[in-house]
Amino acid sequence: MVDNAPRILVVGPSWVGDMVMTQSLFIILKRRYPGSHLGVVAPAWSQPILGRMPEVDEVIPLTVGHGEFGFSARRELAKRLEGCFDQAIVLPRSWKAALVPFMARIPRRIGFLGEQRYGLLNERRKLDKSVLNQTVKRFVSLGLSQDQAISGTFAVPAPRLDIDCDNLVNLRLAHGLSSRPAIGMMPGAEYGPAKQWPLAHFHALAEQLVEDGFEIRVLGGPKDAVAGDSIVAGLAHAHNLCGKTQLADAVDLLADCQQVVTNDSGLMHVAAAVGTRVQAIYGSSSPLYTPPLSDNAVIHSLELSCSPCFKRTCPLGHTNCLKQLEVQRLYQAITRDTKAPSNLIHTRQE
Repeated sequence: MVDNAPRILVVGPSWVGDMVMTQSLFIILKRRYPGSHLGVVAPAWSQPILGRMPEVDEVIPLTVGHGEFGFSARRELAKRLEGCFDQAIVLPRSWKAALVPFMARIPRRIGFLGEQRYGLLNERRKLDKSVLNQTVKRFVSLGLSQDQAISGTFAVPAPRLDIDCDNLVNLRLAHGLSSRPAIGMMPGAEYGPAKQWPLAHFHALAEQLVEDGFEIRVLGGPKDAVAGDSIVAGLAHAHNLCGKTQLADAVDLLADCQQVVTNDSGLMHVAAAVGTRVQAIYGSSSPLYTPPLSDNAVIHSLELSCSPCFKRTCPLGHTNCLKQLEVQRLYQAITRDTKAPSNLIHTRQE
């Protein structure tokens, strides 16, 4: 490490997509402070993602459940970190997120104003949502000087996760994946059903793509397993991998897909961060706020007058912003960019 290079602690977010976007901040920090040591306090589940970011030198798990206060766990962690870091950047805007750096007596503690954190942070920044209009911009701005952050004109480097090719080979063998070009499908969205394209639409699209010679890989967590079953039902060359792989495995499997069809979800950001072409579906949320951070992405949104509403469930009870997004629109977008080998393509009866 370069002499006098700072040791920086980042208190990370609690969602997969947000954790992927933190890599943009990490890249900025390493550019600004060559030779610095970067540690990240984060939920234990995020270690596989952070392990694919070469900028991260140390992952420090916080054993507190999502939504829990966990004062004792935070106090114990703070004791272990005391004297280890020169500055801290607190990404979540909650009061409890700022506790560990404060109790660890880290000299410089940076974060946005929120939840009366005046005593916990000593470099408090006002969040101007008109300037910092995207989550990733807010993260990156905290790694810059206040003057740079206020301008809002700074560059945002795209996340780029490392790929484990050996793990991918093992996954292909373990799950009986074929040599067909793969299309990934991610039907889940942790935030709620107002972000989820209908499963019947996913199934119809999968059926068309399998007929054309593609392999379908449905990815997600254990909660998405039933949805995955409905997508692959009755289809050859379609694999429901929901709950059967770890988060690090999803990184490698998505990198191996030619394209993905996905709701606005954490795995959407993972796919973007491995360079796979993303067909991103937006209903209740907005691509202006949380876009896939990639030039290789297509946004599908009907932009109805009632959306984006940012609700977990449709307040009008119909979810037309998703139901009316037709299967053929996604099919045409995929096949316009990717073609299966000619010996696998079937003649479609119109």
